[in-house]
Amino acid sequence: MAKGQGNVVAQNRKASHDYEIVETFEAGIVLTGTEIKSVRAARINLKDGFARIRNGEAWLSNVHISPYDEGNIYNVDPVRARKLLLHRKQIDKIDSELSTNGMTFIPLRVYLKDGYAKVLMGLAKGKKNYDKRETIKRKEQNREIARQLKNYNR
Repeated sequence: MAKGQGNVVAQNRKASHDYEIVETFEAGIVLTGTEIKSVRAARINLKDGFARIRNGEAWLSNVHISPYDEGNIYNVDPVRARKLLLHRKQIDKIDSELSTNGMTFIPLRVYLKDGYAKVLMGLAKGKKNYDKRETIKRKEQNREIARQLKNYNR
């Protein structure tokens, strides 16, 4: 858990495999009453999520928040677009970065902080297949080195 993050509810594990994270931003998210109850119950899926800047506002799309069981008529569409709460300077910076080739804005994790749901968003660049293989190879080499050092120190 990074500094300042509270109770992690959901995490996008594939993000670091598929993307190179350039910069991260903490954003608030606009939710309805039943949605926040589902988030607190950890019924959220970030796997295919992404964000866009439209009309000077950041919108989170394709994030699935399951309907709250006791929500009845107050439940909303589970994959609707949700507004992200960011500062104007941050939105302008993200918008200029997204206009460059190959950049995307993805959710990395959702957590509860002081009673509010927060989203750690990442400005990311997509990895090619050979980059993914290189990352896996580097992790395996580091693991092997650590194993050898552990056996050597005995």
